[in-house]
Amino acid sequence: MVVATREEAAARTPLASRSTYLKFLPAIYSESDFLGRFLMIFESIMGPLEGVVDNLKYYFDPGTTPSELLPWLASWVDLVLDESWPLERRRGLVKSAVELYQWRGTRHGLSEYLRVYTGTEPRITEDFGGIPLTGETRLGWDTVLGGGNQYTFTVTLELDDPDSVSESQVRAIIEAEKPAHTSYTLQLTRTANRNR
Repeated sequence: MVVATREEAAARTPLASRSTYLKFLPAIYSESDFLGRFLMIFESIMGPLEGVVDNLKYYFDPGTTPSELLPWLASWVDLVLDESWPLERRRGLVKSAVELYQWRGTRHGLSEYLRVYTGTEPRITEDFGGIPLTGETRLGWDTVLGGGNQYTFTVTLELDDPDSVSESQVRAIIEAEKPAHTSYTLQLTRTANRNR
């Protein structure tokens, strides 16, 4: 009867049944067939955890985190996500939340928030009220007397399908982002067909 040496036994053992953890041990242990199979127990337990730890940065990125973790990530920036929004818009909102907070109460901040939600750039026009006449103005040529109400603005959204967004959600965004002393008018219009 021929007895195989350790080296021959290790060479005959399929690599799939030998733990990759053997590379961290001195060479004398890497020849052990028993130890190679024994460490497979720990590798099967620790392998998935190592995969999570190796890819941890992707869990904290709104663009790549699993959709189940997105509300948790949003809570870090004090956002409550509306589950009726499409996933990509929710991801975009969380991604731009810090910048939106910096611009809160401004025209730029409102415009950016509405762009994230609707996918289209809104047109925001402000009404400055009446314009005082000075010695250099010419009535009827470059000056308009009177005007609308001060501290009001109009938000116009041109959409391919105005029913694709919730008007109440758009109003909630405007209410949350506008300065408290202002009022607004919302206009949802259909995009003109450019082929005609």
